[in-house]
Order: sequence, then structure tokens, then C-alpha cells
Amino acid sequence: MATAQSRRVDYSESTRQALVDSAVYLFTKRGYSATSLDVIAKRARVTKGALYHHFSGKQALFEAAFGAVETGVMGRLAEVVAGPGNAWDRAMAGIQAYIKMCMEPSYQRIAIHEGPVVMGWERWREAEEHFSYGIVKAALESLIEAGEIEELPIEVTTRILFGALSSGATIIAGSEDPKKAAAEVGTTITRVLTGLRTQAAPERRRPKAARVGNGR
Repeated sequence: MATAQSRRVDYSESTRQALVDSAVYLFTKRGYSATSLDVIAKRARVTKGALYHHFSGKQALFEAAFGAVETGVMGRLAEVVAGPGNAWDRAMAGIQAYIKMCMEPSYQRIAIHEGPVVMGWERWREAEEHFSYGIVKAALESLIEAGEIEELPIEVTTRILFGALSSGATIIAGSEDPKKAAAEVGTTITRVLTGLRTQAAPERRRPKAARVGNGR
């Protein structure tokens, strides 16, 4: 049987999760400045005192909401990048998946629009790197190890691609036509990566019969 202490822990964790879920919903719908702690607590069905037990204030709760949104998006992206297929196909699928995720309201508003304003540019950038830098680096390392792209300095290349993806997300979120912007961002980043492919990469991917036929 669960002890009284474990029940208290479970209740505390469920209360915190309810507050974070409420914050994600309301910050997405209303924005940070138009959302009060009172309405967050009310929607989570907890007291204001319970809210302050878990969070020091509104910014701390926003950062928890930011973390929840980023964790969800990057968790799904990591599954795509680590999925079936060769390294190139996984990387391309990852780019398309990320572009699609940039269209999601919670990610757009909390992670892209309001994150830099509420958290400050430097803290927001650090948080972004914490969640997504490792995924970008792992994908590039897989491409290099598979001989799909030229062997370049991994840290520099990762930061350049990370910056391109981050800028692409901002372009999509700020566009009057997000679908068009998403298509253009996806095409551009894909072409940049294609330009880094080794000459041998496409040859390796062709069926053996085709290679033999061309050699006659």
C-alpha cells in the first residue's frame, strides 16, 4: 500500500502538472501579459497558495510551461530522427517534422514568440540549445559517419544548422502566411544540406543493377 508520504508526493506532482498544463493552455490562448496567476490557478482547480508552493511567480511558471512545450516537441522530433531508414532519409524527415511542429500554436506562441521576451534573449537561447542542440548535432554526426555529407567541424556546422532552424521557426511564426513560409523554409534548409552531400552519396543510394548498367 502507498504510504502517506508517497501519496503526498503524488498529489504534489499532480498539482504541479495541472498548473503547468493550465499555464500552457492559457499562455497559448491569451499570451503571457494577458494571463494572470489567479486564472491559471482557477483553471488548474488549485489554490493560489498551492501555486506559490510550486512556483515563485509568473515567470517561473512560464519557464515551466516553456519547458513542457519544448520537451514534447523535441521528444517527438528525436523519435523521427532516430527512426527507420538511412541517415539522409531520417535527417530529411526530421527537418519536415520540425517545420510542421513550428505550425503548432503552443510552440509558436510560447517557445518562439514570447520565450525571448519573457525569459530574456540569452536565457531563452540557452534553453533552446538545451532542448534541441543535441538532436541537431546527433543528426549531423550520423550524416557524416554514413558518408552522406562532407566531413566538416561538427560544432561549427551544428551551430550554423541550429541557427538556420531557429531562424526558420521565427520566420514561420511571424509570417502572415505560415504555410507558405513553412514550405519555403523547409525547401531552403533541405537545399543547403543537399549542397553538403558528398559526390559518392547519391551513387551509393542507386540500385546495383543501375550502376552495372551504366558501367557497360
